[in-house]
Amino acid sequence: MNEAIQPVLLAGQWQPSLGAAGHFRAADPTTGEAIGPLFPVSGAADVEAAVAAASAVAAELAATPPERIAAFLEAYADALDADADTLVALAAAETALAAPTRLRGNELPRTSGQLRQAALAVRDYSWTQPTLDTAAGLRAHLAPLGKPVLVFGPNNFPFAFNAIAGSDFASAIAARNPVIAKAHPLHPATSQRMAMLAHVALGKAGLPAAAVQLLYHFDNALGLKLAGDARLGAIGFTGSRGGGLALKAAADAAGIPFYAELSSVNPVFLLPGALAERGDALAQEFFASCTLGSGQFCTNPGVVVVPRSAAGDAFVAAATAHFASAAPMVLFSQGGVDHLAASVATLRQAGAAVLAGGASGQGGGFRFAPTLLSVDARDFIDQQALQTEAFGPVGLLVRVGDAQEMVTVAQAFQGNLTGTLYRANDGGDDAAWQAIAPVLRARVGRLINSKMPTGVAVSAAQNHGGPFPSTAHPGFTAVGMPGAIRRFAALHSYDAVPDALLPVELRDANPAGVQRLVDGVWTTASLGGAA
Repeated sequence: MNEAIQPVLLAGQWQPSLGAAGHFRAADPTTGEAIGPLFPVSGAADVEAAVAAASAVAAELAATPPERIAAFLEAYADALDADADTLVALAAAETALAAPTRLRGNELPRTSGQLRQAALAVRDYSWTQPTLDTAAGLRAHLAPLGKPVLVFGPNNFPFAFNAIAGSDFASAIAARNPVIAKAHPLHPATSQRMAMLAHVALGKAGLPAAAVQLLYHFDNALGLKLAGDARLGAIGFTGSRGGGLALKAAADAAGIPFYAELSSVNPVFLLPGALAERGDALAQEFFASCTLGSGQFCTNPGVVVVPRSAAGDAFVAAATAHFASAAPMVLFSQGGVDHLAASVATLRQAGAAVLAGGASGQGGGFRFAPTLLSVDARDFIDQQALQTEAFGPVGLLVRVGDAQEMVTVAQAFQGNLTGTLYRANDGGDDAAWQAIAPVLRARVGRLINSKMPTGVAVSAAQNHGGPFPSTAHPGFTAVGMPGAIRRFAALHSYDAVPDALLPVELRDANPAGVQRLVDGVWTTASLGGAA
């Protein structure tokens, strides 16, 4: 008897693929064995049906009262929390991420929390930035795109960045755009379960059934064709630089905004006073951060700049001991192991020396040994290949002579999500900090003082973005409401439009009590005595 293939969430209902191009299963990263049911690889018919269905409900969703959007986001968040046992079990099986600490203790609460933050931003209209110029008769705000948003989910966050539940999803829905979610094929059962909860919450909130759709996988050629479909309003992507740039080229050719997180080595500078104060503790902190989640974080500290000094040498020795004594770590897939091995080979070919690790590990499944490499600052400055992202438990030490050479190294960095400067508690490093920080500031989205970069708070003040090639656009964040919502919005201006015909947050009376920029002043007041 042929085994059933799981349905897709398409055109408002769960249904068999309209023409699967193949099928696949998830794998247990600890053993490499296939697990779970068969899922379809969608063909052109599924993709066309998804785009057509989403396009058909885009205008309806754009006109939906914000309260119903917020109600959906909150109901979905509640459903995720209530289903934690099942979701965590599925995600742990498909990713090998720690169930109690990472998945249940951190990532799932973060996911439901950012859905609720998006709901708050919907209710208070904070993402819309209403602006009124009464003398010119102009009024403007950010508004829905009126087209679907395509979201590509990554492999490393089965909840918080999942295409069907993560920040891109929450942001696009908050801006009242339909979402076509392209799940990552490494965690299909987790994505399916979340989509089931989203579909139920969608119906309860009275939103169009086709406002949320899920496809598990399709081939690269079809993905490129979809990325260039002019019916899309925007694309959100988190993944590899190579794949992201190929999709971006297709989107650019069609004029589709493409918001992508692509690659980052997140430089960390250890200033001399900090090393002298607490070098052993910094070595432990670096190792813990670099190997957290087997190093599969986009904010992993991939490059650490260390002075050539007695304290620097002691740090290198301590860090090397930590990496050398650690067991091989489980990665998400064999492809991840192969890519990491290739990245380490690239670093070595560019002149980096291996201090510890450097190869895939024994023990079955998808494993790689924690790896530490070192290179001289002069080589790092000359060889851009030494900025290759090694997505896993791998760190590169760059040895420098003094603070001025640190400035030169900082100047050599491409764009990154984060940059960190560790300084002495007594202020002894402040002059060096002030010399390096402005240079680093221009090359990172988030500048960090004296802590490792792997934590990303879901905050309105967060920037999970940065200059290219860390992201495709330096002006937007993928984490933090309401900022993340603004990626999936259009600026709408109204010229001499009668008050009764304006969107509610632009009307004289301001019935929703929205914070607005009126003639250059932020206020919630109504205009001209309007009631």
